Amino acid sequence: MTKGYIHSFESFGAVDGPGVRYVIFMQGCPMRCRYCHNPDTWKLNAGEEHDVDEIATKVLRYKSYWGNGGGVTVSGGEALVQMEFVTELFKKLKENDVNTCLDTSAGPYRDTDEYKAKFDELMKYTDLVLFDIKHADPKAHKDLTGITNDNILKCLYHLEELKKPVWIRHVLVPTITDSKENLEAIKKIIDSLTIVERVEVLPYHNLGVHKYEGLGIEYTLKDVPMPETEQVDEARKILGAI
Repeated sequence: MTKGYIHSFESFGAVDGPGVRYVIFMQGCPMRCRYCHNPDTWKLNAGEEHDVDEIATKVLRYKSYWGNGGGVTVSGGEALVQMEFVTELFKKLKENDVNTCLDTSAGPYRDTDEYKAKFDELMKYTDLVLFDIKHADPKAHKDLTGITNDNILKCLYHLEELKKPVWIRHVLVPTITDSKENLEAIKKIIDSLTIVERVEVLPYHNLGVHKYEGLGIEYTLKDVPMPETEQVDEARKILGAI
């Protein structure tokens, strides 16, 4: 049975998909988002090692709390780093009639037949994808995250081909992602899709700065303020967000 590296668990999540969610934060991420508030999830092959049955048993104890609208969300780090494990876990959860949600930035996605076959297998057991769009511009995206958005957008359009329901998320970072040009470009992407059920704007915050200090990593956005309410409202208006 495939083993998975887990960073942490949240038994009562209210912001990671519909309803009350049990959230599993996977360890490992190939992206280096400058505003990431969990840099301790970046390292690969770290955290606690678990097998699928252990996680399923742990999770299903909370099933009665979710009601009809809740379920399990696998987040990160980046969940697609451990795609085989997440696939086995979601398959097990669907056998127990659990709603499954994948939270991803799609950094590891590759537009190859081999990768897409594995990804499509995961999608068979995935009810909803929470999809982060960091920036519409490839160069700005690389400066912000360490990689371009080429494969990320290919993943999004492949989800369109699969007709998989998606919630789009965008972190609003003043001076970096909040320009009208960027927001309108993201809106154009959203409007080209039929699968988007919801759009969320997540205001940037710097609550994870102490983690960078503890890990000896430079935090490069020290001088960036958190967005004002008016900025968030304007972004939501442009993107058609809730």
